[in-house]
Amino acid sequence: MLPRPLLLGHRGARALSSVPENTLPSFELALSHGCDGFEFDVRLAKRGCAVICHDAEFRGVPVSQIYDAQSMNLPTLQDVLRKFSKQAFLDIEIKVPGLASEVLLAISEHPPERGYVVSSFLPDVLTDLNAREDSIPLGFIVDERNNLPHWRDLAVQYVIPQHSLVTPELVQEVHEADRILLTWTVNDARRMRLLATWGVDGIISDQTELLVKTLRARATDHEAQAAESIKSPDSPSGV
Repeated sequence: MLPRPLLLGHRGARALSSVPENTLPSFELALSHGCDGFEFDVRLAKRGCAVICHDAEFRGVPVSQIYDAQSMNLPTLQDVLRKFSKQAFLDIEIKVPGLASEVLLAISEHPPERGYVVSSFLPDVLTDLNAREDSIPLGFIVDERNNLPHWRDLAVQYVIPQHSLVTPELVQEVHEADRILLTWTVNDARRMRLLATWGVDGIISDQTELLVKTLRARATDHEAQAAESIKSPDSPSGV
């Protein structure tokens, strides 16, 4: 059973400029703040290597032309799974086509024990992955309202809309279809609380400390209050 809502760092933890996003230290920081896991971006470099990078270029070099990820200090998908597969929920976002084989191989070698989803904005990427291995949990990311209905036509278990697209009605519709709803990128405490009240299954944020303080700490306080009420001599018998 996953915590609800699942608290995930966006590209790790992005609040500190001293810790670059989409790096192993950034992922470690998100977990140290108390997140359940993190989202990160995967692109295709030369020789079929799956590297962790959001943008199409890294230090002025097209990611697709990078031969040696190590020399560029770019972590690979294998690096991330090797280090975090036992301790974090992983949202593996695929940015470009052509990565299916490498992604499936990495997951088979380092199965994420705390849960995961392979997500993408690209329906063709998700369709290709499902055709190769239909047991892989997939997620459709969407940032435009007119694309939102497409989740119903895809073999996905996760629906991942930008938070401005989320409504209580959407949450209910996704749940009635037996799907899971994650949302991004939520950096405001009031919005975090509202989305949690609506019943979203996971929230992705740059502000990982704020996210945990706002939602996880509140849940802990509620649990403590409930436990105290049970101990109270004034509690009704049988409680």
